[in-house]
Amino acid sequence: MGRVISVEDSVVIAQSPQVLYGMVSDVTRMGEWSPENRGAVLASPHEGVRVGAVFDGANTRGRVSWTTRCTVTAADPGREFAFRVHAIGSPTRRLPARIATWRYTFEEHDGGTLVTEAWTDDRRWHDAAARAFDYLATGGSTIAAFQRGNILRTLRTLKAAAETDTGR
Repeated sequence: MGRVISVEDSVVIAQSPQVLYGMVSDVTRMGEWSPENRGAVLASPHEGVRVGAVFDGANTRGRVSWTTRCTVTAADPGREFAFRVHAIGSPTRRLPARIATWRYTFEEHDGGTLVTEAWTDDRRWHDAAARAFDYLATGGSTIAAFQRGNILRTLRTLKAAAETDTGR
């Protein structure tokens, strides 16, 4: 059986699609709700978040920290925000590689918004190599299963933040 390369989950949040898009697309804030991400820095902050914008994300899992280089692939306010992770390492030394794509969609739903977060594994590794790496990187799980848990935590935290502080 091949490995799972895409997982997603959704939650309804009592907030407008535009407010939620604004929260999620502000990559500097992602650390407020993500269990691994600690925020990001846009390469050209004066240009804002748009398709083609590049940013570096700071991440931590346990005692391990790393930086990712990402490029925005979709920026449709109130509808969709997505980015591709294409390098990993430290702030000064990154290894270019196909890593993952993250996508968020926003749909009006019963007076709120259905927010869907999806992760796709962009690695083109042999399944056995990916399973071995995943086991070490996650402490015994697959990346897909691990990311499913991260997505659930992110969506729960985003919901709590959006419904209590109206997204700032």
